[in-house]
Amino acid sequence: MPQLIASWLEELGLSESLVAVAAHLGALLIFLLLAFFSLWVARHWLSPVLKSFSTKSASDWGRVLAEKNFFHRLAHLLPVSVLYFTIDIFFPDTASGEVFRRLLLIAFVLVGLRSLDALLQGLNLILARHPLATGKPIKGYTQALTIIIYVLAGIFVIAIITDKSPWGLLTLMGGLTAVILLVFKDTILGFIASVQLSAHDMVRVGDWISMPQYNADGDVVDVNIHTVKVQNWDRTYATIPTYALVSDAFTNWRGMQESGGRRIMRALYIDMNSIGFCTPEMLVKLSEIELLQDYIANKEQEIQEYNAGHVKKTDNWVNGRHQTNIGVFRAYVTNYLRQHPKIHQEMTFLVRHLQPTPQGLPLEIYVFSREQAWAVYEGVQADIFDHLLAALPHFGLRVFQYPSGFDLRNAGFKAETLQAANEKVFSLPDRAK
Repeated sequence: MPQLIASWLEELGLSESLVAVAAHLGALLIFLLLAFFSLWVARHWLSPVLKSFSTKSASDWGRVLAEKNFFHRLAHLLPVSVLYFTIDIFFPDTASGEVFRRLLLIAFVLVGLRSLDALLQGLNLILARHPLATGKPIKGYTQALTIIIYVLAGIFVIAIITDKSPWGLLTLMGGLTAVILLVFKDTILGFIASVQLSAHDMVRVGDWISMPQYNADGDVVDVNIHTVKVQNWDRTYATIPTYALVSDAFTNWRGMQESGGRRIMRALYIDMNSIGFCTPEMLVKLSEIELLQDYIANKEQEIQEYNAGHVKKTDNWVNGRHQTNIGVFRAYVTNYLRQHPKIHQEMTFLVRHLQPTPQGLPLEIYVFSREQAWAVYEGVQADIFDHLLAALPHFGLRVFQYPSGFDLRNAGFKAETLQAANEKVFSLPDRAK
């Protein structure tokens, strides 16, 4: 091309020095015009055609890759290829031709890098939608592969600029392993942790996890090679290093969510001074409670039959068996929860006593709610204990509670009243003085 331009300029009568400069400038101008034209064709013709074909395909691959601009980036290979294979025509055996050749090789690497990056993003999106990979940290693998591709691209660019073999640079990097491990420590740890999390199915996107040391208590919204992003219940976000989920302890509530129930474990502390045997009058009154009618009748018959065969004197409450208010109340709690529509009847169901404490006798309720959503679950739990706390006095029982200021003021008022009454009763009449 420069020779054709030079011969045409010589025919016009220009000097040899001017012809040489003009020939190279003309070749450069035509080369740049070809670059702009091929770039225009790639952006306004090739890229839309590829995108149109991909979006009309029945597979999700085409639509996802078009969404990630894969075809738009891939279309840029056209101008780079056209310029690279025509460079010998415009700059034959010249230093400028060698410079352009290296720049175009670097462009090849960069366009290929951007295209592979878009391909990996599409691959990550496709795999995330696949049923077998739902919730698994696939993003960590694609990010690790992306980092490897970027490192290799950097090596090839350096090799092109220095005109050295890329394999020699890889050998040099092998000798700098310690430095590489130090620089990419977090990335390597994160990648290994991602593999372990995926292999052992320790955490998925959507899991509810708790990790107090990182102020994390909520749903996992993203798992990548460096961090795990958690949206807490107060709508804040906490980021946890991926390798911390392997090296430190955390709680994953997925098992609870998959089981269909959420545990209720709470105790009522009964004042032990209010516990006693049920009198016949009390049993008659408690028999009016529908949930206890069958229980009291059956239990009373069982006790009478036992006492008739084993006890000689039943005039003392300690002799033989008798129903207690705490026992009847425990039966009531059991029957109440058994007929409750929000309590899971097929899972662990306990209404039990715990070891007495200075705060009273703990009557623990250990059941599972069918409702798992936090607000609904708390509402179910509150409704149950609202009812039980209100029902306690009907059984002659009291809940233990430390004295409050109101209690102490009432106690002081009663003491003063009692003292005044005593002084009035025991004071001497005036005539006796």
